[in-house]
Amino acid sequence: MDFKDIIKQLANKVCQMKDGILTEEATKNAFIMPFINALGYDVFNPLEVIPEMDCDLVKKKGEKIDYAIIKDGQPIMLIECKHWKQDLSLHDTQLKRYFVASKAKFGVLTNGIKYLFYTDLISQNIMDEKPFFELDLTDLRDFQIEELKKFHKSYFDVDDILSSASELKYSSELKTLLAKEFAEPAPEFVKYFTKQVYDGVVTAKVQEQFTELLKRSIGGYISDLISSRLKTALKTEETQQNSTPIPEKENIIVEENKIVTTEEELQGYMIVKAILCKIVDLSRVVYRDAQTYFAILLDDNNRKPICRLYFNSKSKRYISTFDNEKKEIKHELAGLNDIFKYSDELCNIINVYGIEK
Repeated sequence: MDFKDIIKQLANKVCQMKDGILTEEATKNAFIMPFINALGYDVFNPLEVIPEMDCDLVKKKGEKIDYAIIKDGQPIMLIECKHWKQDLSLHDTQLKRYFVASKAKFGVLTNGIKYLFYTDLISQNIMDEKPFFELDLTDLRDFQIEELKKFHKSYFDVDDILSSASELKYSSELKTLLAKEFAEPAPEFVKYFTKQVYDGVVTAKVQEQFTELLKRSIGGYISDLISSRLKTALKTEETQQNSTPIPEKENIIVEENKIVTTEEELQGYMIVKAILCKIVDLSRVVYRDAQTYFAILLDDNNRKPICRLYFNSKSKRYISTFDNEKKEIKHELAGLNDIFKYSDELCNIINVYGIEK
């Protein structure tokens, strides 16, 4: 099993078990020790991993880091652990003290689900205020797994990690800033774009008008970008499918039961697959069309519904999701892109079925 599969398997385990983990110690044993093992370090070998290592500068308080990963007799990474329900932003001060007291170049603050990686990009031996890399096992991305791989025992190289740490840190902060501006544009942000297209004086009234216009324009651009990518993905999938001749009609008609599978339903199906691609093998996500709704299932199993699309009405469109008890909940859609609003519900039902990646 390669590194990517190991991390994804651990992520699955975390999603399935977290509600039964009641203490910080249980979090360490169930989630964090397996994570350290996944990085290639033997948690039971004190030459590689030291639990409760002394990190007290004044040697009076008895402060100890939960785990220190060792290389050539020196700590290279400190790991401070909390219970999986705890907010990590409340505990970074503690890790800062440990970081100063040790020679480790990297500090990790974790609750077994989220992992925040810190170093000293700004001032030597002083841990940065913000992490340069964040990992959430419930929302894994392939590029994050590749970055995490650099911390594996077999690939660990301080210079290699530091060379990308600055880029990771600032690109992450820029993404956060852009997300904030896209949701609620600051006056300076609005004014900059307004001046690019508007020749008059930017009064308070003009500023207000362009604030709403900019928000809609950003939303429209993102929607167009998503639609473009989905159309590309749909064409790719159609090319890969068995090339049985299909009549050139807008709809695909199944004569036996008069079921009509529309292009709109297939696009909805592709959006659902785009949402789920990060947590499940897409070959397991299939659809079955019926006269009243378009069902999307896991493993082609009616007992594992992911969602249903109700697109038969001429005026309204609905998607129904399923809660932990498989109770169907119906939501009205203004357009196909509204399906993305229910990403959490779609991913959650996959985790309810306890899938293995």
